[in-house]
Amino acid sequence: MNKRFLSIINSEKPVLVDFYTEWCAPCKTMNPILKQLKDCYKEDIKIIKVNVDRYPFIATEFQIKTIPTFILFKKGDIKWRATGTQSYNDFYEALYSSINTAS
Repeated sequence: MNKRFLSIINSEKPVLVDFYTEWCAPCKTMNPILKQLKDCYKEDIKIIKVNVDRYPFIATEFQIKTIPTFILFKKGDIKWRATGTQSYNDFYEALYSSINTAS
């Protein structure tokens, strides 16, 4: 496993990982929603993108079989996972719940 990636997902701050590829049309449609979330949550969460073509070993580790796939980590634990295009409200609720839980 990539040490840098592990240090990011093990942080105290919740981390939303967008597993994508450059050629994936649904992945591209999610970019404006992810930007909205980043603007909304500012410093409360970190949003990162992992290109599964460039980092197949990370995709394999988390059993990414469909893109886009989104995984929300908090202290290294998976708190939420979704595949395919998602609405802003679905993301907002998942992030809000993760940020406002004790562990």
